[in-house]
Amino acid sequence: MKTYSTKASDIERQWYLVDAQGQTLGRMATRIASLLKGKGKTIYTPSLDTGDYVVVINAAQVRVTGNKAQQKLYRRHSVYPGGFKEFTFEQVMAKDPTQVIRHAVKGMLPKNSLGKAMLRKLKVYPGPEHPHQAQMKSEKEKE
Repeated sequence: MKTYSTKASDIERQWYLVDAQGQTLGRMATRIASLLKGKGKTIYTPSLDTGDYVVVINAAQVRVTGNKAQQKLYRRHSVYPGGFKEFTFEQVMAKDPTQVIRHAVKGMLPKNSLGKAMLRKLKVYPGPEHPHQAQMKSEKEKE
């Protein structure tokens, strides 16, 4: 019996629509990361990008539990002296709610060029409208 090896020509990508309204950030991000990696497929290979496209709508209505809205911090540094900045979850949501979901999913993907390719297949929108209706042959909701 021969071992099956997935080739790039064998990969068929689907489009999934995820509605973030009322969903918990971390639980939703793990499902999205799994779809982007393609872990639910029988042809999954860790060294290939076998994942699907994911469109997230209503990102502005995602929720967190407990006091995370005030206590969860997003940090960055510009590499210059005094360039350290930190923002709370509420501040980031007020500025750009898509960044919260993108940041959560990015942390669950591989830290290499493969992870960057997977993250490019994630489309996040703050409201219910999105420009990917043509790609959605049959709107598959993954909740």
